[in-house]
Amino acid sequence: MFEFDQYLGFLVIMTVMVIGFWLMIFLLTFVIPYWLGGSIIELIKEKKAAKKAQEN
Repeated sequence: MFEFDQYLGFLVIMTVMVIGFWLMIFLLTFVIPYWLGGSIIELIKEKKAAKKAQEN
């Protein structure tokens, strides 16, 4: 079947794939929405400040 070094290589590849999978899930469900939400809020604040400055 497998020799020991092949088994270790398989475990390393599977570990890297699993870490990559969970990192992708974390980025897609938390980091990217947080980043987009924050940037949208900042954009709205900048537009309000520009509008207020233009009125004065």
